[in-house]
Amino acid sequence: MTKAATGKLEERALLQAAFKSFDEAAQTLQQSYDALTARVEQMDVELAHSNEALRRQLSENEAMRAHLNGILDSLSTGVLVVDDRGMIVRCNHAAEAMLGTGAQELRERVVSEVLGERGVSVCDRPQRFGQTVMSVSQVPLRNGSSEGSSHLILLQDVTRLYQLEEQLQRKDRLAAMGELIGRIAHEVRNPLGSVELFSSMLQRDLPKESTAKRYAEQISQAVQSMDRLLANLLLYTRPTRMASGWHRAEPLIHDSMKLAAHAITKVPVEVRLDLDKDIPLLWCHEGQLKQVIVNLVVNAVQAMPNGGRLTIGLHKESPQTLGIPAVRLAVSDSGVGIDPEFRSRMFDPFFTTKDDGTGLGLAIVYSIVEAHQGRIDVESMIKHGSTFAIILPHPSTTVTPGKDQTSEKVQNELSDGEPVGRGLALTEDWRHE
Repeated sequence: MTKAATGKLEERALLQAAFKSFDEAAQTLQQSYDALTARVEQMDVELAHSNEALRRQLSENEAMRAHLNGILDSLSTGVLVVDDRGMIVRCNHAAEAMLGTGAQELRERVVSEVLGERGVSVCDRPQRFGQTVMSVSQVPLRNGSSEGSSHLILLQDVTRLYQLEEQLQRKDRLAAMGELIGRIAHEVRNPLGSVELFSSMLQRDLPKESTAKRYAEQISQAVQSMDRLLANLLLYTRPTRMASGWHRAEPLIHDSMKLAAHAITKVPVEVRLDLDKDIPLLWCHEGQLKQVIVNLVVNAVQAMPNGGRLTIGLHKESPQTLGIPAVRLAVSDSGVGIDPEFRSRMFDPFFTTKDDGTGLGLAIVYSIVEAHQGRIDVESMIKHGSTFAIILPHPSTTVTPGKDQTSEKVQNELSDGEPVGRGLALTEDWRHE
């Protein structure tokens, strides 16, 4: 065999070996590719499962977040979330309503600007924010980290509870005083009757133009003034428990205005009546309710020394106020308003800001309204005026307004020429500053 043939055989062998190695490498590469493809498919399946689990978890978290937000916004307790900088980062609807500010205005504000240092430094006594009394408490916000001082501030509207506590304290405080006043009034009234009797006899027997007769008249006037004061004391301590009945609303209010005319005519007062025609009758004791209206009207006029606007309104009240059907009888003035310092004491007997006042007017009003199982609310703003609203029970009735006994009684009293308000003990009422 020639050299050339041998070389060709070697070249062929080398070429066959190269092809074999290439086939083996290609086969190995194919196997690796198939394995990689299988792994990619497996990873795709695992990733799809992971994505589905993540979407499911995100959906559950979003549902839980919405649920918790719903619970937070449904709470009647106001909630402020405060971070470690003292900034408000979250609040619920109750907090917005209590503070009278929207969520956008509350967020990123320093909590001390919103509540004041008094509210932030929580104490045992409720804090007053405008017309609302709130209980403020702090709760640490635990987030799994020991760093920072984030916390929750909880606001609880305890206005009604505070009012009830004040009423209970007032009743306890005045119970002993009322008993003592009643006994003293009875003891003093008996000798006053004798003084009045003897002064009347002196006036009858003494000469008309004599100095002694004038002194006797002055004694009689002083005795009558003291008797009116004692009558008011007795009315406050023991309001007459006479049976209530249906009385025509408009005549009752007009008669009360006539009784208060002596005060209204002293200053230029614009009187406005805003009476709901759907409330023709009032369930009350006529004389006592007139006493209430007269005292409140006199009080309102005294709050307007330079004149102003006096409004008497009668409207239906929400049944939720007293828990039964009720009406709202309001006396409003455009006067000087009531100093907040005096509001907690203005229904106390003998409290007055005037030297010539007895401090019994509003105390009597409160006592009479309470005897009617009603409520009295007061709204006032310095230099803008005050509103005293009497909330009275108003049970359903089928009495015909034109035929009720009260209407006939009023007409008979007017036709007989007797004053409709006889028996009322008019008082010098509590005055505004």
